[in-house]
Amino acid sequence: MNFYYDHFIIPFIIGVAILFSIVLYKYVRWITRLPKRDKLLIRKNIFTRKTLSAIQEVILESLLHRKIFRVNPLLGYMHMSLAFGWFLLIIVGSFEAAVHLKGEFLPPHAHVFYKFFAPKIIHTESGTTWEFIMDFLLLFVLIGVALAWGKRAYSRAMGIKKSTKHTRADRIALSALWLIFPARLLAESFTSGVRGGSSFLTGSIGNFMVDLLGWNTMVAIAPYTWWLYSTVLAIFFIFMPFSRYMHIFTEIPLIFLRKYGLKSSDNKQKSFDHFQIEACSRCGICIDPCQLQSAAGIDNVQSTYFLRDRRYNKLTESVTNNCLMCGRCQVKCPVGIDLNTLRLNSRHSFVSTSKADADNRYSYLNGVDLSTGSGRVGYFAGCMTSLSPKILNAMDKIFAAAKEDIWYADKNGGICCGRPLKLSGEIEAAQKMIDLNTALFEKHKITTLVTSCPICLKVFKEDYRLNGVEILHHSEYISRLIKEGRIEVSKSDLSYTYHDPCELGRGSGVYEQPRDVISAIGNLVEMEHNRESALCCGSSLANLEIRDDQQLKIASQLGEEFKQCNADSMITSCPLCKKSISRVANGKVEDICEIVANSLK
Repeated sequence: MNFYYDHFIIPFIIGVAILFSIVLYKYVRWITRLPKRDKLLIRKNIFTRKTLSAIQEVILESLLHRKIFRVNPLLGYMHMSLAFGWFLLIIVGSFEAAVHLKGEFLPPHAHVFYKFFAPKIIHTESGTTWEFIMDFLLLFVLIGVALAWGKRAYSRAMGIKKSTKHTRADRIALSALWLIFPARLLAESFTSGVRGGSSFLTGSIGNFMVDLLGWNTMVAIAPYTWWLYSTVLAIFFIFMPFSRYMHIFTEIPLIFLRKYGLKSSDNKQKSFDHFQIEACSRCGICIDPCQLQSAAGIDNVQSTYFLRDRRYNKLTESVTNNCLMCGRCQVKCPVGIDLNTLRLNSRHSFVSTSKADADNRYSYLNGVDLSTGSGRVGYFAGCMTSLSPKILNAMDKIFAAAKEDIWYADKNGGICCGRPLKLSGEIEAAQKMIDLNTALFEKHKITTLVTSCPICLKVFKEDYRLNGVEILHHSEYISRLIKEGRIEVSKSDLSYTYHDPCELGRGSGVYEQPRDVISAIGNLVEMEHNRESALCCGSSLANLEIRDDQQLKIASQLGEEFKQCNADSMITSCPLCKKSISRVANGKVEDICEIVANSLK
């Protein structure tokens, strides 16, 4: 039996053993610590179409990197060539080794060092074809390596303004990765020069090196090139589990688990979180969308660094809390990591309040009912809307025009929706608000709940249990009124640009209804950043660290885009956004309900 052994394979074998031991340990540890509900979801869904869907996503995202191609084609090619190209080298190389070595037993390293262990090349049509394919695949990967070198030197060429700051393990693993394929090219080329054969890439380089150095010198050097190749592979494998490249082994199970229905929780950290955190490749795509970095100059709190610090147990409360949680990074993340949820449960871990504490702090609210009206349609203005009388007056006019019988939840004062407390990590206190408001809504038997605040809308939809109650943002409600002919509006020649609030757009998926309303009243002019890429106003309640001057800098980005649109007015659907943008905009800033109220026939 031929074991295809040479001393130079020892570093490779050691590296592989260390890598798979650590990865296996992590997998077993994370999976065994999953709660019973998560394990049940896995058993329930593993033999369903969800597994096929997961396999498809693995191919499209983990190998072909479709989402990264959408960011930038060169960046996509770089990632795809290293992932898919290396995968093909392994698969095709295994077939090549099996066909030509024809051994009883082929150890795992046989295909990796095939050119060394292969018998003297016989120039058959089959052999030449295999050699051409392997040379082509190696060139395919080497181009990606060259692009990776270029990205590190000038990332803007690939659409990335800011590169990620690496840990020491990242730098070592990255350096080894950059050397793996040039080292393979060198080893296979020297061997080809000594033995003959190979194809257009390794064969040509081998012949050139023979002419340059001489055959005897090539014979003497060739074994050391295989030691180099084996050693850089070993270094990469050993540092891989401790570096950003652990994502290679974590992203794939994450895709499967996500398809099976596993999720992270707002109020507590779970074992599933590890799959999300270590699936982050720290590619840096999330950095550029972050307005804390681009406008306020804060460059150490972005999601990539938050996940890094949490992974290595170095997370601080300051980094955790210094985030707008606007979702701009989350929609760009090629892995689809639930970044905001991980932020929330991290914040909760820093907060020491309990349910008993929350009950004591807010016991004075028990039984509070300042609501008015008796309609089945409820209107919950929200704290910020209550501080915006123009929005309240406009909604009153719209309700009257629609002849809607309204129950006002908080017209004379009321209880906060709870989301600001939740965003600060005070989950138990937020739940107290949720319970009190839920009891109030049930008491008055409303069937529809309308709110003017996207922050309230999101918590109503995600955290309240309002069975049988339809929840609408006022832009959705107004759009319905217009379409059903319950209110009539006059269309003017005025032009409006629309700002998508974070919690309404990215947070709740409401994009079309506000635009439908504006188009019924005037001419819509889109800003450069809109819909999923819309800018944050900077006054997010989610950021517990930001200063007022930093908020103004972020808001100024919106003010500048408004100016470039040359619109008569900027429209938003959030009272907090309206106040924030009004501080920096040169033109008129209005809530969508205001322009509707002013154009009622």
